[in-house]
Amino acid sequence: MAQGPTRSNGKLDLSGLASLRATLKAQDEARQAERQRAEAEARQAAEEANLFRSSLGAVTPLASTRRTGIERPRPSPHPLQTRQDEQAVLKASLSDEFDADSLLDTDDSLSFRRPGIGPDVVRKLRRGHWVVQRQIDLHGLRRDEARDALAEFLRQSVRQGIRCVRVIHGKGLGSPGREPVLKGKVRAWLVQKEEVIAFAEPRPVDGGAGALVVLLRPMPA
Repeated sequence: MAQGPTRSNGKLDLSGLASLRATLKAQDEARQAERQRAEAEARQAAEEANLFRSSLGAVTPLASTRRTGIERPRPSPHPLQTRQDEQAVLKASLSDEFDADSLLDTDDSLSFRRPGIGPDVVRKLRRGHWVVQRQIDLHGLRRDEARDALAEFLRQSVRQGIRCVRVIHGKGLGSPGREPVLKGKVRAWLVQKEEVIAFAEPRPVDGGAGALVVLLRPMPA
């Protein structure tokens, strides 16, 4: 701290007073310079902030700042339905080598009924006792196509709770030698299907020798 003027031999020391004034003046100038520097820095910071905001333009805030959790990948589903579908396809497969002649009734139309099914069921099928709910026409199909189409038709019919269907196989009038190629095959295929409990040729008005009316087993309750 600057010392004040002293007295020497009772007289005021003027040199000390001049030194004190110079010190106070220097301190005041230093304070003013520091204040001016701070004000200049503040003005420069404000100008830079204004320049930054003007360069960005209008800014829209985010609607939400909540974090979204990342969903972990789930394990692959067990292919149960795929296996069931494959089993259904295997069950629906039909053999062309199956000999159904011994299982058919020896009547004019070679009808069929499973053990325990009375002959009256076949008679009712011929007379149109049951209403035909669906039918499939196998005309124009090759043997393999007809077999697969029939198997799928029966599977869908049973699934939908249908009891009586008509299968049109044709009379073979357009086949080589006018032989009914599909007629015997369709009977053999139907005998192999457990859901088929009886079939017979319908009345001529319902297809006659070119078709079969098939009674299907009801779905279990």
